[in-house]
Amino acid sequence: MKQSPSRFYQAYFFDLDGTVYLGDEPLPGAAQTIQALKDTGAIVRYLSNNPTRTPAEYADKLTRLGIPTADAHVITTIQTTVWWLKNNYPKAVVFPIAESPLIDALRQSGFRLSDDPSQIDVVIASYDRAFTYAKLQTAFDALWMHKRAILIQTNPDRYCPFPGGRGEPDAAAITAAIEASAGVTCAANMGKPSPSLLRAALDGTGIAVTDCLMTGDRLATDIQMAMDAGMDAAVVFTGETKPADVTEEYAGVFQLESLTDLLP
Repeated sequence: MKQSPSRFYQAYFFDLDGTVYLGDEPLPGAAQTIQALKDTGAIVRYLSNNPTRTPAEYADKLTRLGIPTADAHVITTIQTTVWWLKNNYPKAVVFPIAESPLIDALRQSGFRLSDDPSQIDVVIASYDRAFTYAKLQTAFDALWMHKRAILIQTNPDRYCPFPGGRGEPDAAAITAAIEASAGVTCAANMGKPSPSLLRAALDGTGIAVTDCLMTGDRLATDIQMAMDAGMDAAVVFTGETKPADVTEEYAGVFQLESLTDLLP
């Protein structure tokens, strides 16, 4: 079992809830550890699968919790989706089944949005609490009737958990409805465990993946994403994962009781 890193890295990537904070409380030692990493000159970025909150909202929360954060240092599936479209379908007409943060970001990035199935190139399935049968019909027509569009999703989460054991259907539920009706398969996923989130976060930094460390509390998402990207990873036992959950396939992953164990 690998315990703590024996060196510092040039870049550190963090999951948020369960890793840096729990609900509205910072986890013990998180603020001090992150500041110590920044003091080495390393860059620090925060990653989230949630496309319904803007980076500014996350940055404000982190700052309130004693972890000063710039908006640009939070990367969500909003930025990943825009980044992927710019790199793969820069002139696409898109139909986002999504909430306002993603819709606004697409417009601000110059993408044309349309609900005309004959014009749509990319259907985006996302977390959308205003999902309707009419939106499903538009996606169906673009994908099945006109056969010109592809389907992508912002994140593969089946549900979004809330305190007290409650949850809401997430993007995967919308993706499944579209796949089942239109007989298509989602072409790309923008969220954990896809490495796209890390690649978008690294874009433009010039830092190699071998000089980066991803830390999170979920093996199947945070840690698998890092492993698939060829990046070192650390699982912290302050959230979902417990020591007994770490199987042999994750033997090369650092295992931390808290974020303070990140410091060599």
